[in-house]
Amino acid sequence: MATYLELNKDLTEEETTLKTEIHRFAEEVLRPASIELDKMPDPEDVIAEGSPLRDVFKQAYQLEYHTSALPESLGGADLSPLARHIYTEEMGWGSADFSVGLGVTSFPFSFAAMGGNEDILRDEVTPFVEDREGTFIGCWAITEPQHGSDTLMVEEKQFRDPKIGADLRAKADGDDWVISGQKSAWVSNGTIATHALAFLNIDQSQGRAGGGVALIPLNQPGVTKGKPLNKLGQRALNQGEIFFDDVHIPKSYMVVDTPAYSYVLNSVLAGANAFMGATFTGLARAAFEEALTYSKERVQGGQAISEHQNIQLKLANMFINVEAARQLSRAAMVYNSTTSPPATQYSIASKVFCTQTAFNVASEAVQVFGGYGLSKEFVVEKLFRDARAAMIEDGTNEILSITAARKILNEY
Repeated sequence: MATYLELNKDLTEEETTLKTEIHRFAEEVLRPASIELDKMPDPEDVIAEGSPLRDVFKQAYQLEYHTSALPESLGGADLSPLARHIYTEEMGWGSADFSVGLGVTSFPFSFAAMGGNEDILRDEVTPFVEDREGTFIGCWAITEPQHGSDTLMVEEKQFRDPKIGADLRAKADGDDWVISGQKSAWVSNGTIATHALAFLNIDQSQGRAGGGVALIPLNQPGVTKGKPLNKLGQRALNQGEIFFDDVHIPKSYMVVDTPAYSYVLNSVLAGANAFMGATFTGLARAAFEEALTYSKERVQGGQAISEHQNIQLKLANMFINVEAARQLSRAAMVYNSTTSPPATQYSIASKVFCTQTAFNVASEAVQVFGGYGLSKEFVVEKLFRDARAAMIEDGTNEILSITAARKILNEY
């Protein structure tokens, strides 16, 4: 079904081909696997050897999708900002949970690659780039038991309060950093990851602003992991706790030190929120398409329900909001991918609007399906649950909106 009219008539041949290829992967690999994993009652089974999750990662790595965020000079795809949005939307259309999991797997390696340290490039980044089996898996370790969305509020006074610091802390020890503390159960890929990009505290006197960012191989002595989280939605996205008990890493593995921390965190927030906007534009589109198809097949009152004006009004509103989400998320991603420092408020606007849109559209899709929309027989029930999680992950929409408001007040 062709419901996605590309309004940009200047797409390159490469961008058009990318969309076709990623959509096929999303349709044939991601969505069936995510539905199968969603039905598993025990999240331990989701990550077990031989699980469809492992096979999806392997297939993605064989197609080199795991390197899409890395520069071409290091073996990455080096996608244009527009191509990256197209890629992310299609992945989200197939499976928002896999989109997040596969998206975050490159995070420690692409982040560390920017520093250009030869040891890290040789020992960590190159093996990841050359991986075709899904052996190297990254995670973004930022949320903590006592800190969630507040870790992102760079503009607020409490961010610099010395009484409020990260649970995970680093202490210099000769040529090493020693890492102690924990990250919460919401670390994406947390229990299957081999490497973490850990946001932690270096200088407690500066509060959260005294932070740093470290690449931590998770095979180091002192690292342990909790159980995979049992969740309402996005069940194909593994999440779980990581504990650090005097874990030693070389000094060079602290890829961001305190002076640059706030700037880097703002840039990461801009990138992550733009990614979420694109991913959940894809989910919103998927829910709309399911409702549209079903409305033409379901007969009530002697005709397809698509002929009833109430359903037509719902479909029109869903369509309008999906298209609005695409334009906002695409504009934010393209602009902030090529602008330093980024206009983070636009990425936040994208994340908040697109995740709310995904939830609203999925809810309306359930309504179009009627009672069948509550049945696990149809994918809209899963899309509805997956969309609900999006308004909390990567910063709750309320906290993110306050963060955007502070930037707007400061800059306009």
